Amino acid sequence: MSRLSSAGGGCHANDRAVIHRIIYAELVSRTVLPASREAYRTIMARLVADGAEVIILGCTEIMLLVQAADSPVPLFDTTALHAESAIESALAV
Repeated sequence: MSRLSSAGGGCHANDRAVIHRIIYAELVSRTVLPASREAYRTIMARLVADGAEVIILGCTEIMLLVQAADSPVPLFDTTALHAESAIESALAV
């Protein structure tokens, strides 16, 4: 996180707390609340206002809550990226 922070990237501490609470109190049990979706939209908008050009969704459950239409910048779903890479590697053998 320090490299992102020194470059001006990453979430504010309060936003990180909200993100973690939503993931561990809701999404891991497949609970998707409209208020949580709106909180993520607000956090993503704040990241963009701070200069983010893309947003990395680094937790498997986040795509249960937000989609590309919820973000003003591209979203990178690490679960999908890892799966695509695994398939490409397997097919290259």
